[in-house]
Parts: sequence; structure tokens; C-alpha cells
Amino acid sequence: MKRYLILEDGSVFAGEGFGAPTITTGEIVFNTGMSGYQETITDQSYNGQIITFTYPLIGNAGINRDDYESINPTTKGVVVREVARIPGNWRAQMSLDEFLKRKNIPGISGIDTRALTKILRDHGTMKASIVDAADDHAFDQLKALVLPKNQVQQVSTSQPYPAPATGHNVVVIDFGLKHSILRELGNRNCNLTVMPYTTTAEEILDLNPDGVMLSNGPGDPKDVPEALTMIRGIQGKIPLFGICLGHQLFALANGADTFKMRFGHRGFNHPVREIATGRIDFTSQNHGYAVDPDSINPDTLLVTHEEINDHTVEGLRHRLYPAFSVQYHPDAAPGPHDANHLFDEFIEMMDAQSAKGEQHA
Repeated sequence: MKRYLILEDGSVFAGEGFGAPTITTGEIVFNTGMSGYQETITDQSYNGQIITFTYPLIGNAGINRDDYESINPTTKGVVVREVARIPGNWRAQMSLDEFLKRKNIPGISGIDTRALTKILRDHGTMKASIVDAADDHAFDQLKALVLPKNQVQQVSTSQPYPAPATGHNVVVIDFGLKHSILRELGNRNCNLTVMPYTTTAEEILDLNPDGVMLSNGPGDPKDVPEALTMIRGIQGKIPLFGICLGHQLFALANGADTFKMRFGHRGFNHPVREIATGRIDFTSQNHGYAVDPDSINPDTLLVTHEEINDHTVEGLRHRLYPAFSVQYHPDAAPGPHDANHLFDEFIEMMDAQSAKGEQHA
């Protein structure tokens, strides 16, 4: 089935269709990971985006029951050099082609993903479509597309739900969370309550949690202004840990600014330096926005981590309150597990806050 990938700059790539036999339009981005395509496709941070995989063969391990980051992915499309038609892994339940058909996500293979990635690196992420014909009508439709501003609303849970355990009580604010965040907290016996992105500070405080997790999610952090009021209302009262979009929102709530990157960080090989120790972690990342280092008030926030390649801000800590955040994914699904210790630091922060409360009781 002949299909075409068209970009808003006029570029056309011809290929073969797989997955759902539908056309699609969204923001096209690229991911440099050599594995983990299932986790990537089901990561809600890719809501509304067409994912280009730079690794040349995708789908060889199939789709299994263990590696979902969400049950109903909202990725708009998948672009690959070559798709494996028959998976060769003992855990596979179905092929990537079958999975995309079930989830109504179109794919296109046979694309020169190296050339495509060079375009996106040089000119930045842009609107794109997977279509049956690369004609004037298709380009007119593409140009008319307005990228949505309510991406977090599209993927956040609408109702609170529990993930019971017997340890620390943690509220997780769902901006489009990955299941691996819940898994890591669950591995540490945290009793979780997942809440919608519209949850207020008062609603959180009524639950009397030991800590609050601000999850990852899609889109521009400035499109979620209600979260800033919530963060200001709980920081200083409850230990706080933000990941990815949660990191950006934590920065905005404390007076910093964010900006859109040209093509973002999406992959599992991003080196990050802890400034205080010089420790290097290779990290899993997926974001198109970053915190502006020049906007950070050094009396309020301390920059704790930086990306080695482009020196973007990768970690922050509040100077007065028990609160910190990182731009990358310490849950590492997929990706290196170098930064997994940050979940232990969150546990230690809650322990310290609890001990402090007992001393004042």
C-alpha cells in the first residue's frame, strides 16, 4: 500500500503503509533510541505527534504485555526505515503492524529516516501528514492544521484512582504519566493516589500525603497554568518531585521561564552531569521544551543537573523547601537505569520531612 509522508516545508517521502489504513496529521519528531519502541509509542508525552525512529529496524521484538506506558496511546503516526513483519521475541503477543491497526495508528516504512532527521535537526520540528496522495489538497490540509493547546487535558485521567500499598502516601498528579513512574513508586511500597491535572492544592492537602509527584506529559507547560497555582500552594508543606513536564511546571511556578527547543531531546542516550559531584548519568528523555537558565532566580532555585551536549537545564532543587525536579526520566522505560536512585532520594526526602514533623509534634 503506497503512502506518502509530507512536511509543511514541502518535503515529500514515498513509502509503504502499515498499521491502520488511515491518514493522519501532527507534529513530527524523531527518537534516537535503539530499542524500546513499544514504550515510546505508548508514552502519552507523544500525544499528537508523529514519531520518526532513527534506528533502521523497528518491530523485531513485537508487542508484549509488560512494556506499555499507557493502554491507549495517542501517538498520531509512526515512521520507520524498515518494519519487522514477523517478531522474533518469546514475549511477543502480536506484531507492531497488528498493534498499530488495533490502536488506529497509521505507519509508513521505507522512508529515508536519516534524511528526514537531518531536515528536522536543521529546521526544527514541524507539522506533517501521512497521506495516500501527496497532492495540493493534502498540503492545503496540512497548512490549515492548528496544533492543539489542550494536550494535557486530552491524556490526563478525569477521575482519581488508587494504587494501594502500605508505605508512604504519595499523590501523583497525572499530566500524561508513564506507567513506569507508578511502577517505581510501587516498588518502594508507596501507597499511590493518582489525581487529574486540575487537582487543587486544597484537594491534595486534604489527603494529607507524605509526598507529591508531578508526572511527565505532552505539550507546552505554559498551556497548564492551573498547575502553577497548585504547586505554589503545596510546596513547602509537602515534599515534591517533578519529572519532565512536572519539572518545567515546577520551574514556572517558581518564577522561571521555558522555551521551545528546535527539535528537542527524544531518546535514551542523553548524558547528564550532576553539577555538585560531576557524576554522569545516561538518561531517557522525551521533551520539546526546556527551562531558560537565564530566567532562574538563584535565591529560589538551584540548578542541579545539566545536559552535557547543549547545557540545557536538567535538574532543579528549591533552596528553601523539600522539592526537586529533573527534565529526564529516572523511571527509564525504556532506557538506562543510571538515574533510578532519584526515586530513593524522594523516599529519603519524605522520611526526613516526617521525622522533622515528629520532632515538632
